[in-house]
Amino acid sequence: MAARNIAYLELTLAMVLVGSTVVAGKLAGATVAPLTATALRLALALPAFLLLLRWRRTPLPALDRHDRVLLCVQAAAGSVGYTAFLLAGLARLPAADAGIVLGTLPAVSALLAATLPGERAGAATWLAVALATMGVLLVSGARSGAAGVPLDPAGLALVLGAVVCEAGFILGARWLRTPLPPVLLSTLLAALGLPLALAGALLFEAPWRARPDAQAWAALLYYALVPTVAGFVLWYSGLARLGAGGGTRAAVFTAFAPVSAVLLSALVLREPLLPAQLAGMGCVAAAAMAAAAPRPQRPTA
Repeated sequence: MAARNIAYLELTLAMVLVGSTVVAGKLAGATVAPLTATALRLALALPAFLLLLRWRRTPLPALDRHDRVLLCVQAAAGSVGYTAFLLAGLARLPAADAGIVLGTLPAVSALLAATLPGERAGAATWLAVALATMGVLLVSGARSGAAGVPLDPAGLALVLGAVVCEAGFILGARWLRTPLPPVLLSTLLAALGLPLALAGALLFEAPWRARPDAQAWAALLYYALVPTVAGFVLWYSGLARLGAGGGTRAAVFTAFAPVSAVLLSALVLREPLLPAQLAGMGCVAAAAMAAAAPRPQRPTA
């Protein structure tokens, strides 16, 4: 019982840190362009991952061409696309709204998983998608109804793009032929994502002109070391404590991410909390729980 309670605490803290990335991204994006900020975040996180990898003494297995290509795609989607889309969306949306939209990740992942061969969308998946959609619509209504603060459709689309990138990254791990320990996988994705983010920044943003202020540097350092590295350690430590079959129970805790994002946006950024936002947060939290509901087992011959 004690081990399970510790696991639940670790999973909760991990998702609270995930929600805090919205606030950190809002602060960093004020003076740094999205791809440049993504490259800086990965450059700051990679040494920490390498030290963690050395401490764990994790060997690098031989990877075939299929897995190498898949890792590059995952790095482009999860390490680069997710952060770049999120930061670009945060430049157009309040942090609380972006955090609630990010909370649709479990529902989007469940829906995308249903498109894979041998999978199908059950009642729980469709319920999760309906609740997540309702949550986003409530956020849209809150923004549209707020005097002088219209909803930016482009910002909403960018944050949804971040959700799709992260969902694709999560599902892509299923296709790896060689199982990789989580710390090794995170290190490889950071190492592969860094040159991709840097190349994108050089092509589109002229990063040499960036002038991050002290607040942006502090936000980037926090984003790189606390949610990225510490959040990873907490999440996978909690999964390990839950043991086999703990992934479904752990998925429920993703509901804490939008809650954390909304509350921290109000506390740190002084953003007002609107009733429709709170209702949308509740819908998205319920969607995460529905997406994590156990699937009925099919009888086997």
